[in-house]
Amino acid sequence: MNIISFDSLPSTNKYCELLDLNRCEEFTVITAKAQTAGIGQRGNVWESHPNENLTFSLILKPTFLPISHQFQLTKSISIGIANWLRSIVPNQYKIHIKWPNDIYVDNRKICGTLISTKVNSSGISAAIAGIGLNVNQTHFSDWIPNPVSLKQLTDSTFNLDIALRELNTHIISQYQHLLDDIHTPDQDYLNQLLNLGERKQYIFHNQPIHATIQDVNQFGHLVLKTDDGQQITCQMKEIQYVI
Repeated sequence: MNIISFDSLPSTNKYCELLDLNRCEEFTVITAKAQTAGIGQRGNVWESHPNENLTFSLILKPTFLPISHQFQLTKSISIGIANWLRSIVPNQYKIHIKWPNDIYVDNRKICGTLISTKVNSSGISAAIAGIGLNVNQTHFSDWIPNPVSLKQLTDSTFNLDIALRELNTHIISQYQHLLDDIHTPDQDYLNQLLNLGERKQYIFHNQPIHATIQDVNQFGHLVLKTDDGQQITCQMKEIQYVI
């Protein structure tokens, strides 16, 4: 693991996109103590107070994955993050993966992930996993609906350098399991999926529905069954959770 640290970057993912990833060592971590223009899913801003949280990008080379199975990478990274959190957070809290790759503690968001893949004529050449995890921050802007941090959950202040190495060790461990068998994360991911098998309300194509999550297919699409028995398959921008 090669860690390159900056005092400040607009976005660690954007920085990585400017690199020649073919010349970068796999498992290189680009981290910033302050990220001034962090990006979350759907193009949202990722807020993080300087020197209080983990904001970093991990460079991977999943050339062994067929393009049609690239969501397996999302599964493995999510599981790695969840497993590390589970080793720290008190047992009364439940760690969930909120499809596709946010990490929740009960119904509160502690971590966001943004994964981009680089593809060439041979398949996937590289991937950038951008991760923002709330560690020591205790005050959040009002527009953030349901945040939580490790400090709020444990009443402890964490050494960010140690946390960064421990977290990436867990992620890389799961990634290496994926290298052995690309279907390794399937059941573990489902077992940790928020709302799996539970009837919940969602907004689907701007309309409220009640449905039950049944599965996530190989392309990373969410599979749900509505109250009237209809099965729907949706991509990220087509559905919203109502929590």
